[in-house]
Amino acid sequence: MKRIGLLTSGGDAPGMNAAIRAVVRSAINSGIEVYGVRRGYAGLIEDDVIKMDEMSVSGISARGGTILRTARCLEMLEKEGREKAVATLRKYGIEGLVVIGGDGSFHGAKCLTEEFGILTVGIPGTIDNDLEYTDFTLGFDSAVNTCINAIGNLQDTMLSHERVCVVEVMGRRCGDIALYAGIATGADAVVLPEKPYDIKEIASRIETTRKLGKFVNTVIVAEGCMSGEEFAKKLKEFVPYDIRSTCIGHIQRGGTPTMADRVLGARLGVRAVELLGSGVGNRVIGIRKNEIVDMDIIEAVSMKKTFDTTLYNTLQMITM
Repeated sequence: MKRIGLLTSGGDAPGMNAAIRAVVRSAINSGIEVYGVRRGYAGLIEDDVIKMDEMSVSGISARGGTILRTARCLEMLEKEGREKAVATLRKYGIEGLVVIGGDGSFHGAKCLTEEFGILTVGIPGTIDNDLEYTDFTLGFDSAVNTCINAIGNLQDTMLSHERVCVVEVMGRRCGDIALYAGIATGADAVVLPEKPYDIKEIASRIETTRKLGKFVNTVIVAEGCMSGEEFAKKLKEFVPYDIRSTCIGHIQRGGTPTMADRVLGARLGVRAVELLGSGVGNRVIGIRKNEIVDMDIIEAVSMKKTFDTTLYNTLQMITM
């Protein structure tokens, strides 16, 4: 393979730039040219393509977001849109395509392979950690650490006023950000889409901790369950304390990637080039038990995300 393309699609995630850098540098070191596509599949359809070299990715691993920018592209859902995307790839002689994104982005890659024979490799770039085939997705660690820092700041000011803070975090239909952040920050309760909750039990837990001398309480709510503001209104019916809700929002997606996401991005990017360089496509890459793995993209996108019951039980054992 002499020439590959690279794009980031869907929501951005810290660590995408580290993966971009790894793809470009490892490809060039293997004698493969790299063309970057701006704004994801939308840019592919609109021929927004640039040739990349070693210096075009210099120093980007420490930056959040994606230097290629990203977009959601409804045109890729239609055959006509996909035909335009393939026409762009053929115009530049691009034989393989690396797609960094989530499940929606992978579906687009799958269609390019199945319908047009384009070799594609997917790198899981999403803060949600909602893909079953991999233990962690690129950006998840950074997003959780951003939440931890924000929640720590909130706990400081809530303690000063003896308040209850309800914090809404991202994750779409997956509660992993809330679960991990809840354990790391010592939250009194975590409300997840995967598990039923008892608001009276949460209120009772808050009351118990107050009697024991605790003057700040934290409840983390995953957006896939409800908004933090909605939960705060419900909770006010059961506790007499001042309650404030905060939505951390898109801050979770930005900022400097953690070491874990920078290294993961590098490892995933190098494997992507290895696969395409060997003429292998229609694959997605992930990490299991700290080993980089790859599997068939069709199988990967069809897998249903399972909930980590063991980790949830850990949370339950260490909350009062």
